[in-house]
This record gives sequence, C-alpha cells and structure tokens, in this order.
Amino acid sequence: MSTNFLIKNPLIVTMNAQSTIFKGDLLIAGKRIVQMAEHIESDEAQSFDASGYIVTPGFIQTHVHLCQALFRNLADDLSLLDWLRKKIWPYEAAHTAESLRLSARLGLAELIRSGTTTIMDMGTVHHEDVIFEELARSGMRAVAGKTMMDFGDLPPGLKEKTELSIEESLRLLDKWHNFDKGRLKYAFAPRFALSCSDTLLRETGKLAREKGVLYHTHAAENKTESEIIRQRFGVSNIRLFDSFGVADENLCLAHCVWSDAEDRQLLKERRIKVLHCPSANLKLGSGIAPIPDYLAQGITVSLGADGAPCNNNLDIFNEMRLAALIQKPKYGPHAMPAKTVLKMATVKGAQTLGMQQETGSLEIGKRADLVFIKNSQVHSIPYENVYSKLVYSTHSGDVHHVMIDGRWVLRDNRLLTIDEAEVIREVETYYTKQKF
Repeated sequence: MSTNFLIKNPLIVTMNAQSTIFKGDLLIAGKRIVQMAEHIESDEAQSFDASGYIVTPGFIQTHVHLCQALFRNLADDLSLLDWLRKKIWPYEAAHTAESLRLSARLGLAELIRSGTTTIMDMGTVHHEDVIFEELARSGMRAVAGKTMMDFGDLPPGLKEKTELSIEESLRLLDKWHNFDKGRLKYAFAPRFALSCSDTLLRETGKLAREKGVLYHTHAAENKTESEIIRQRFGVSNIRLFDSFGVADENLCLAHCVWSDAEDRQLLKERRIKVLHCPSANLKLGSGIAPIPDYLAQGITVSLGADGAPCNNNLDIFNEMRLAALIQKPKYGPHAMPAKTVLKMATVKGAQTLGMQQETGSLEIGKRADLVFIKNSQVHSIPYENVYSKLVYSTHSGDVHHVMIDGRWVLRDNRLLTIDEAEVIREVETYYTKQKF
C-alpha cells in the first residue's frame, strides 16, 4: 500500500529548467510529487522533518556493471585489453548464478548508499535473470541487459552463438521490459566491437529500433582498441555504428575517449548519447574524454562509475568531482562548472535513458526519487554555492536517506531493501571458500 509523505523544511535543489532552489516542503502521494511550496499542510500524509538536509533528485548513473562488484580490488594496474583478457573476462566466465546474485546485491547496496536511484547496467553473458531479480527487490530504477559476445578470442564460458545470444536477449526483454509499471526496462547490450560479430552489432541495432529500447555498448574507450577497430572495419569506432545503420537516438556509447571532428558531428546529428566514466578512464590509462567539446555541440552526456574493478567504487560523488576537475588543465578553470556536472548526474542522465518526464529533477508530477544530504558538515561548509558544495565537497557518507518511487530504500543511514550486514558476511564467506 502506498503511503503519502510530507517532507518538511529541507533546502530543495530542483534541477528544473529554471534551476530553482528554495527552502520549503514537498508532498508525495504514492510514487509521485504532487506539491512543492514554501509551506504545505496535510492531514493525510506522514510528516518527515528534513530540516538540516539538502534534497536533490535521485542521481542517475548510465553505465555500470553490477556483475563486476565482486571483482573489486582484483584487477589493478592494467590497460583495457589486458584488463579484460587477463582478469575480467575469466572472472565473468566463472560466475555462477549464486556469485552473480551476490555481486549484484553488493553493487546495489553501494549505489543506493551514495544516492544513486537509477542506473543503466550492462550484465554478463549468463544468468541475467538474477540481475533483474535483484534490481526488482532493491527498489532501484534501472535499464539493464545481458551482455552479448559472439566473436574473437574469448573464454569458452562467454563466447556465444549469434542466434542464441539474440534469442536469449529477446526472451529477457519479453520478461522484464517495463516490469513494475516501467521501473525496470530492457536494453540490448552487445559488449563492444572487438567481441561482437558484424551480424550481432547490426541485428541488435535493428531490434532495438523495432522494440523501442536502448542500445547500450562501449566505444572508443582505449587508443589500441580504436586502432584495431579501424584496421578491421576501415572506419572509426564511433562511425562504425553508422556503417551498420544503428547510429540513432537509441544508441548509448560508454566512454568515447578517442574521437575526431567527424565522430563528434555524427554524435550530434544522430543524437547519440555519451556515457562518461572519468574514474575508469583514468585508472585504465585510457585517456580523458573531450567532454567540453561534446557539450559545446549539444551532445547529451551523462555519468557512470563503470565497474568496481576499474574504479574501484561506484560513488557518484567521486564521478562528479573528477568529471569537473580533469578537464580544467586542458580547457581552463572555467570548464565544467559544478552546475553543469550536477546536470550530467541528474537531468542529463534522465534524458539519456528517455526518462526525462519521470525523473532527473524535482517537479510536480514526477517520480518521488529523492536524496537527503546532510547539510552542515565540517568538510562541506560554508555552502553559499550549493552546486559547488554538492560536486566538490560532499561525500557519499553525507547521504542519510534515499527514496525511490516514494518508497524509502535508505532511512537514517540504514538500507531497507538490502540486508547490508548479510551481504558483507556472504562476500567475506565467499572469499574464504573460493576465489575467482
């Protein structure tokens, strides 16, 4: 049964088109915000005193790998292709349904704790139902899809037959797309061009268009990867999708570190979305994506932590801070203002996922996805510029409460949909018995 809540007295950072910030109240009925004002009275809602908190829209991460949370701290000091071949692919091939479930729960607990309420997840080849089951239990809003891999020198446990990969993806789409009135959605997720056949890349793009779902993949992450793709196909990694007829507004490309002017024009013209993962790009030595250039051309850019082994955490505050800082030595200190970066973690994430009418900002009629951030902390006051405070000086530990769809998922620093102590205990037990 839905409960109505009256949120009293926080500083509300709406992220709406007018960038409204005010101290006041929010009234939530069921899953949606129904009123916002300086003062609201209601006899039918549970009152929650949020004095001393900043309330923001739930944060949105558009590129994560829940299947990799269990591999945290196991794959350091490697470049992308060695990282995949020597560590990540063998680890993913070794996943059982049980280990994948534990990895997903571990990742989701961390994401919620840092105020992330919506994700786009790239799963692994097998047991994708497990990830959807854990997403459903957690309360997280998500777009997710099984990884598709049918080409190249891959571990036997990951290499698929093209037709079977497509068949399983369609089964998952039929089962999970629009689950819980749209809280969970499906996306086709061919991993990247070096692990996918021409047929798989082309056919999944065709199916994504027919089914009206997103096409989520990696592109132009690493210089060596980009050079190999150019040698194989004769075009850049980003233009490759145009050659296959799949370069459209459904296409979501993680990274896009290595691009040229022609690539950027294509991204702009076809309204392709860029999923920026600054921590992962730095840790793997991949480079720094030219985000200010993308933004200057009106390309939609959002943020993601990527996977725990190339980060090594899933904290949106780390991603926001890095996204702002790493561009300044090249583009100047004026590049990437805090407000711009906060938009990437909220409204631009919603636009990337086609959810801008539902989430990404605090507005009447939108979903009640709220993050409550403790305001007066020694590491983050004074806060004359609230955007600066949120991007540069806030920690994930400052998040005390989180609501998704009008439901508490974190309250008083305690996870309500995931047993955090149990997850920690199970991970520790797992590594005493078996290691990847």
